[in-house]
Amino acid sequence: MKRKINLAASLICADPLNLESEINQLVIGKTDLIHFDVMDGSFVPRYGLYPEILTYLKTKTSIPVDVHMMVDDPESYIETFKHAGADFYNVHVESCKHLHRIVKKIRDCGMKPGVALNPATPISSMEWVIKDIDMVVLMAINPGIVGHKLIPSMLDKIKLVREYANQAGNVDLIIEIDGGVTFDSAKFMIEAGADALVCGTGTIFRPQEDSIHNKLNSLRNQISNVYAI
Repeated sequence: MKRKINLAASLICADPLNLESEINQLVIGKTDLIHFDVMDGSFVPRYGLYPEILTYLKTKTSIPVDVHMMVDDPESYIETFKHAGADFYNVHVESCKHLHRIVKKIRDCGMKPGVALNPATPISSMEWVIKDIDMVVLMAINPGIVGHKLIPSMLDKIKLVREYANQAGNVDLIIEIDGGVTFDSAKFMIEAGADALVCGTGTIFRPQEDSIHNKLNSLRNQISNVYAI
């Protein structure tokens, strides 16, 4: 059965000195989502994008943006990223003391709430919010470390999350895979139940090979014979 598969461009992998040009290529390539990594140097060992970049991005394109909060206190920034233009706001369950409250606050603020899970975090951590979220970001590598390869067992986790969401009645939950996405692994992630793939240096941001929009089209064509993208 064919289903919609979203290609999400990881903006942190773009060339910061040519950001506008690369955003234009994402528009030309008809990117479905822009994945926006926010990191504080504490929850993960590096720093990420900031809200002013998102504000600028929204003046250039209407492509939906899913913000991925890899920070110790994601609740404090909900309104900041709402005003900056975020469409999805994904928080790590590992950094939330009051997950249900935060999910409700995101929804009340006008964004679509989502949760993110590190590789070793159990699916059961979503039990009391699974019906209330629009997206789950599954880390297929350990977060904050660029270039690591797919952890193979995460393919099984994708299948389990799809079953878990369906059993809970949230059949429209978007399962987004972050990390380890390549031209080789994409097919297996989709077959396991993924709805969105975060595309970074392993797929579309490879200036030594081709343009961003051409790489997007190549990836889309590779899997469109099986799934509707």
